[in-house]
Amino acid sequence: MKRYKVAVVGATGAVGREMLKTLAERKFPVSEVIALASGRSAGGEVSFGEDDVVRVHDLAKFDFKGVDICLSSAGAKISEEFAPRAGKAGCVVIDNTSHFRMDPDVPLVVPEVNPSAIAGYTKRNIIATPNCSTIQMLVALKPLHDLATIKRIVVATYQAVSGAGKEAMDELFVQTRAVFVNDEIKREIFHKQIAFNVIPQIDVFMEDGMTKEEWKMVAETKKILDTKIKVSATCVRVPVFIGHSEAVNVEFEKPISAAEARAALKKAKGITVIDHQHEDGFVTPIECAGEDNVFVSRIREDISVENGLNLWIVADNLRKGAALNAVQIAEILAKDYLR
Repeated sequence: MKRYKVAVVGATGAVGREMLKTLAERKFPVSEVIALASGRSAGGEVSFGEDDVVRVHDLAKFDFKGVDICLSSAGAKISEEFAPRAGKAGCVVIDNTSHFRMDPDVPLVVPEVNPSAIAGYTKRNIIATPNCSTIQMLVALKPLHDLATIKRIVVATYQAVSGAGKEAMDELFVQTRAVFVNDEIKREIFHKQIAFNVIPQIDVFMEDGMTKEEWKMVAETKKILDTKIKVSATCVRVPVFIGHSEAVNVEFEKPISAAEARAALKKAKGITVIDHQHEDGFVTPIECAGEDNVFVSRIREDISVENGLNLWIVADNLRKGAALNAVQIAEILAKDYLR
């Protein structure tokens, strides 16, 4: 079996560490793993699997010549600077940031949804992965789109603070503790208090009133699944550490029952259906943490619209929403393209 020299950019961040963990857990065929981060992190160490540690190198000084695959999650501006340089050196960059997602020469990929799009990587040696909330929604909706063709999606997200990084997780912890001991509530990452609260803004506001996160869900769904689908999204940050949840309303072109949807989802890869009408019959974020699959619950017909369904979709945003999706792309790349 051929082995690959793999770099991880943003290796000291929450997603970067999860990428290293996922590579090890899934036994990706590596000959060498290189951890890359900013100069201030260079010289430190990060874990690769249970027993190995990898020294962190300075991304700005690193030469990508000879590296086969790079998994990146270090911010859009950083990707803008280094990814083209790595691509020109012959390294295929699988980028988890937003910078290249809408580039027509860069495939935007969810392996369970559009794996064939990976073939387009040769134009720039870059493959983009979607926003975490888009990934889990499309994994769940692809089997239903194949069955009855989606016309319109209305989604409200309930997104964990880990989507905003380690500092956001720290802020939730510190604020929660401050509430109980009656300390001052300090806000540094979020403009409003996140502990015991919800914030209906993720990313910056745009001119039409949408936030950038909401726009991403609209644009990415069209690029990945179908340009004709209409999408309306409201994205909300909630005081949960790990695990994004989504309440999704879908309108189809053809009739589809809850039973038919449930059966199709149970057959699909990467999906676990837990859908029973009692207190333990659905999945919450705390139960999906550390899990690879996307979980679907509360599947029911929408009586207010013709051919409509409602679903509750939950996934670990650091796993399937980021690290796992990138590693799955790398696995297909290694198996089918980098021979």
